[in-house]
Amino acid sequence: MNYTKQPLNYLQILQMLKDRGLIIKNDNEALTQLQIMSYFRLANYLRPMEQDKASHIFKSNSYFDNAIKLYHFDKQLRALLFTAIQSFEIALRSKLIHHFSMAYGAFWILDRELFTDKKVFTDCSIRIQQEVFRSKEEFIQEHLNKYSNPIIPPVWKSLEVVSFGTLSRILCNLSNTKIKKSIAREFNLPQHKILESWCKCAVTLRNNLAHHSRTWNRAYPIQPKLPETLNGDWINPTEVSNNKLYAQLCCLAYLQNTIHPNNSFKKQLKLLLISYPNVDVAAMGFPTGWDNEPLWR
Repeated sequence: MNYTKQPLNYLQILQMLKDRGLIIKNDNEALTQLQIMSYFRLANYLRPMEQDKASHIFKSNSYFDNAIKLYHFDKQLRALLFTAIQSFEIALRSKLIHHFSMAYGAFWILDRELFTDKKVFTDCSIRIQQEVFRSKEEFIQEHLNKYSNPIIPPVWKSLEVVSFGTLSRILCNLSNTKIKKSIAREFNLPQHKILESWCKCAVTLRNNLAHHSRTWNRAYPIQPKLPETLNGDWINPTEVSNNKLYAQLCCLAYLQNTIHPNNSFKKQLKLLLISYPNVDVAAMGFPTGWDNEPLWR
């Protein structure tokens, strides 16, 4: 089938939405919103109000303003999540560098024998070199200007500038489970497999945030392991959908409690939900009575 649709200007888009049953109280305000965000970005927040997903006809009493509010909720949620993931990433980076450097020296990242999958090792080695040589950090440039061997700076410099995705692949591919368990315990987790699972999920979620993509009601392909019990305050995971955002919010809240015991992540999340009472938290995977769980009290 050939694509034959032609572009619409802003007024035509508004008329199309009205023809589908959307209520727009103020055309000028709606035009302003369309001018600062694309229609298809906004369409993500209109979709919950559609009664027919094929024709995009809206349910009765569907308002343009509700989609805008949902967009702003999602925007603030992304900012909150980004800060929490940043804390986890920095802490993980620090612990990984320290523990493996103490065991294997300054250039363990170049030792193929420390890794399980040799292809992943090669891929990561190429990526590390690319990211190091692309870096404009002064400590990287000063090192490269002074030293030529080995090819990259020591891990406490090199791993500071690699992406979170590369860091995650390195962690999961390292073969020394004893050291990885030690790192996991510093996050109050009983084993490294849970840490690796949460790390993979955080990378995927962070990539979603970095592209300003819809976050609140998305189904996530990589799902975190949710143990029945943990040493710290936790949840009952039996009624939790692992592919929804709530599962990852629980992981981030738990990690924040370990990294920054006096953090305000849970308080900020609750205040955000209170500020947008029309947001359907069930679409995010929140179970009934979630705020009575030990983790969220």
